Amino acid sequence: MADTEMNAMDASGLDEAMVNETPTEDGFATLADAVEVGSTEKQSGKAGWYVAHTYSGYENKVKANIEKTIENRHLENQIIEVRVPMQEVVDVNEKGVRKTVQKKMFPGYVLVNMIMNDETWYVVRNTRGVTGFVGPGSKPVPLTDTEMQRLGLRTDKINVDFQEGDTIVVVAGAWKDTIGAIQRIDMGKQTVTINVEMFGRETPVELSFAEVHKMH
Repeated sequence: MADTEMNAMDASGLDEAMVNETPTEDGFATLADAVEVGSTEKQSGKAGWYVAHTYSGYENKVKANIEKTIENRHLENQIIEVRVPMQEVVDVNEKGVRKTVQKKMFPGYVLVNMIMNDETWYVVRNTRGVTGFVGPGSKPVPLTDTEMQRLGLRTDKINVDFQEGDTIVVVAGAWKDTIGAIQRIDMGKQTVTINVEMFGRETPVELSFAEVHKMH
């Protein structure tokens, strides 16, 4: 989705009442108010990529805050990934020196791969720094497959039979035949992290889903 398209969608109607909500000390409005305002399009049961509009410069803070809430509320299976899309650009300073730097593709926006329901809507919408979801009349609308492909986002469905804490065996790669407990699952990258013994100490190692099997 182009930046101009996002702005156009956003301008089409962020609910004024939502933008002007007064949060409580923990950054959240009351759940009753949140559900009433955001009751549209929330029970699909299917994960999609949604676009949240943020205050300028708050993108990374919003990402970190949502990820912390995911951890605290154990919402890993409902809010799968939060992303601030970056791109490499070449900057030229006054002396003509060229330098490649990372810049945000869409300043003021954060992408969230999530199952849209009352709880996930409430968490993202009321994260400090978020002003609303992109969509007509503030109704959250997931990105289309075409838009996701332009942004380099995965469109294939991921089904795994393991979860954090399960014991897996590595079946391919440098760590083949290694057995370990899953410490973390990253659905966006399609990887799991286990601890392996290296140089007399446990070290986290990231492996792709294709390299591991769950032990029964």
